[in-house]
Amino acid sequence: MTRTPHLTSDGAACCWIPLFALRCETARQPELAELPVALVGSDDTRRVWQVSPLARHAGVKPGMTVSQAIGLCPALKLCEPDPVHYDAQFSRLLAALGQVSPVIEPAELGRVFVGTDGLERLYGSVEQIIEAIKRGTRNAERGTVEESSLACSAFPLPRSAFRVGWGRGKFISWVAATRAKLGDAVIVPVGGEAKFLAAQPLAALPLDSDTYRRLRQLGVRTLGALAALPEEAVVSQFGRAGRLLWRLAAGRIAEPVVGRVAPEPIVAALTFFSPVGERALLVHAIDKLVDRALGDPRRSGWRVQVVRVRAELEHGASWLAEATLKDPSADRERITAPLETLLERSPPAGAVERLVVEFTAFAAGTAELQLFARDAHAAARAGRRRALRTAAQEIKLRLKRSLLYHVIEVQPWSRLPERRYALIDYEP
Repeated sequence: MTRTPHLTSDGAACCWIPLFALRCETARQPELAELPVALVGSDDTRRVWQVSPLARHAGVKPGMTVSQAIGLCPALKLCEPDPVHYDAQFSRLLAALGQVSPVIEPAELGRVFVGTDGLERLYGSVEQIIEAIKRGTRNAERGTVEESSLACSAFPLPRSAFRVGWGRGKFISWVAATRAKLGDAVIVPVGGEAKFLAAQPLAALPLDSDTYRRLRQLGVRTLGALAALPEEAVVSQFGRAGRLLWRLAAGRIAEPVVGRVAPEPIVAALTFFSPVGERALLVHAIDKLVDRALGDPRRSGWRVQVVRVRAELEHGASWLAEATLKDPSADRERITAPLETLLERSPPAGAVERLVVEFTAFAAGTAELQLFARDAHAAARAGRRRALRTAAQEIKLRLKRSLLYHVIEVQPWSRLPERRYALIDYEP
């Protein structure tokens, strides 16, 4: 594995597919299009996750319990989630957009930002760049290759599912995508950000419920009304978060698209002769698969940062869990601990036929001596030293002085214990 520098782009296009998972299910089962449908949550099967327009019209809302939803809409069709399928479809979309631009940043399932700086030489104007993106999504849907476009895998979603927005920075492009019609695009010209944002509702901002309520009580209904307030007045009321919200509302911030580094994942898989439902056996299998993946030669000198587990269940269902390690590690126990927690919190909704562990993101084995960290033990030691160094620095910053010391021998021959040893500042 090699380090790849992150590419960034201020010009951003946002490609958004509302209700991505539900649309995937409708594509697989066309008969659902005429029914009120709801997907239950993958982590909490007692609650509704995504709701079709027909079900929403009947009063069903995301987050409701299943019993509440059925009480409001007795004809509601409930579907179990298939996260592995949704992830595969989204990966195909990313591959398609990756053929248009090298700067791709997935934000969530069904929403991805595309960097457009420098694409003018390939496609022409902004309108032509948007057409290239839309052409790529159409080819991904059909699984065909058109002249001067992309070679992509099939992506079974209706063309009208896509909404595209373009602007300077991710926030502008995202708001533009939410205002686009199905299968269409909204372009915000450079210099017109404040005018475009002024009429947008307050809900376009990343607000928590308390901040949203307080702003509404102050009579703020639109981004233009928020931007009309003095910046320092907003900061005095809402602190640092208020400054960010005000600058977003005023169009003063252009968050660049940061291209993702997608190394080839390390995969270990296990197929059971008979489906397994016992949690203890699944935990044991995950331990063995993590061990096998850690032994892959490509992993040498690198610590694992993101690990995910995929399970194929009986009757065609699936289960997916992903964990991002705060401190990347090459230690099996530290890698498996969050996976076991996820398994305990939201277990598969059926017996497992096939189990797959993937390492999808990595960190260098050591910050300074990468060339010498070529095995798991060296990588683990480097990770511990780095964690100790960070903890020591934090203690020193908080207490204004170091309170960590080494005990060293000074006069080992002395009969007085206080003369045998001395304390020196601890520097990991």
